[in-house]
Amino acid sequence: MTAPFLEGKRLYLRGLSLEDAEGAYPEWLNDEDVCRGNGHHLFPYGREQAREFIRGTWNDRSAVTLAMVLREGHRHIGNVALQGIQPIHRTAEFAILLGDRGSWGQGYGREAGLLLCRHGFRALHLHRVGCGTFEDNEGMRGLARALGMKEEGRRRQAVWKDGRYVDVVEFGVLAEEFFEQFGHQGPKE
Repeated sequence: MTAPFLEGKRLYLRGLSLEDAEGAYPEWLNDEDVCRGNGHHLFPYGREQAREFIRGTWNDRSAVTLAMVLREGHRHIGNVALQGIQPIHRTAEFAILLGDRGSWGQGYGREAGLLLCRHGFRALHLHRVGCGTFEDNEGMRGLARALGMKEEGRRRQAVWKDGRYVDVVEFGVLAEEFFEQFGHQGPKE
């Protein structure tokens, strides 16, 4: 198993490994409820697609994609990423997939998000981290706010989802805003 990369109080973040494709991970992308708030669940997803995706993360310098793993039991519960990293503009997009339903509503997304955003601002010297989510994805909208992001705008009827067009709400946080709210070092979240 891959060693921890970023460590929090209840979970740690590590690189994805091929072993993850043998676990529950591929099933998350076939679960309509897990994928309700994102752009996944368009085509059946299998272990080979998961292995291809995982291999692709290993040398991708435009993204930091990590597995969220509970300290207790070392169970992979989701993935979190800074993607579309723009080194000139010093920006990235935050993305998360909390696939393990038993882990929903327990603050793991916030803990992982704070660890990864802090890493992005400190180690990658990002200036801004943003995300977009469907207007009816209350969980992601709440998580964006919990990470210090502010609502910045709306792309009207930007996505076709579940038989209708939905708006995408955009959020973002600047490094100075993040550090003002959470501190430079901060406790292990």
